[in-house]
Amino acid sequence: MSNKTDPDREHPRLRSRPSLNFGRRCWLWLLNDKRAFGEMDEESRARFDWLRVVPFVAIHLACLAVIQVGASAVAIGVAVALYALRMFFVTAFFHRYFAHRAYRTSRLVQCVMAVLGCTAGQRGPMWWAAHHREHHITSDTERDPHSPAHRGFLFSHTLWFLTRGSFATPAHRARDWLRYPELVWVEKLDWLPFIALAGACWGLGAWLESAAPSLATSGPQMLVWGFFISTVMLYHATYTINSLAHRFGTRRYDTRDDSRNNAWLALITLGEGWHNNHHRFPAAARQGFFWWEIDLSFLGLRLMSMFGLVHDLRPVPAHVLADSQRVASPQ
Repeated sequence: MSNKTDPDREHPRLRSRPSLNFGRRCWLWLLNDKRAFGEMDEESRARFDWLRVVPFVAIHLACLAVIQVGASAVAIGVAVALYALRMFFVTAFFHRYFAHRAYRTSRLVQCVMAVLGCTAGQRGPMWWAAHHREHHITSDTERDPHSPAHRGFLFSHTLWFLTRGSFATPAHRARDWLRYPELVWVEKLDWLPFIALAGACWGLGAWLESAAPSLATSGPQMLVWGFFISTVMLYHATYTINSLAHRFGTRRYDTRDDSRNNAWLALITLGEGWHNNHHRFPAAARQGFFWWEIDLSFLGLRLMSMFGLVHDLRPVPAHVLADSQRVASPQ
């Protein structure tokens, strides 16, 4: 008979340790705590984070429920409205404010903007801003988090943020925001406004089904259209700036990256498609530098400034406008 003892017999509690570790990891993951993965080498950083992949895929698959719930004018209208509103929250708040500080606002409005931005389901303001700042510093180099030039279209469009290496916020790129405790808490719980929006969509549909049955909507239908379909459309429209806007369009400025101006992308992203302009002078509150370049996000910020919600919108410097020599570029 062997003298060796079975570790599980000697320490029965060890049998449950893997599940406890998994549970702790899930908890840290929900709090956006980088300890969810611990120290990682390059190989580990490149692996997919399945806790992120599964809900991302599930949101896409949930759109298929439209076959069951059908459609109504009011549900489609809510989907379009929530797409436009949340695109504005991403472009005007997360991008132009938190990433580039292109204007100023009060601390209260700043916190509200952070919460509203989280309804887009694209993580918190510090995560978003830090990774975007990293993109500008390393744009279209091998260190760029999402360059199509080095890792291909699919990685730059979607896969990059599903890896373990992209989970944590590069804190050194967001030190200016870490001094606000309310923003730190928004960052920790960035999924709450997103889930709350799903509940609000269901509640709106259920209420309309009872209060206005002629609208032919319901809780499940409003959830599918207002939340799932609208979110998937929002996701992929936003992602085109990482992928397509570095491949297709024109180059007004000879920047050190492959950024392009693309009017079609500008329309679906409320102005973000003027990407070559943006890479020439990222600190501007507007990305459509000229009157014919439609930038609905900037118009929204102008409207907010009229009500005193934001101020000091940073303009495009005159020397940048004067230096708009067009260079040859494939369409």
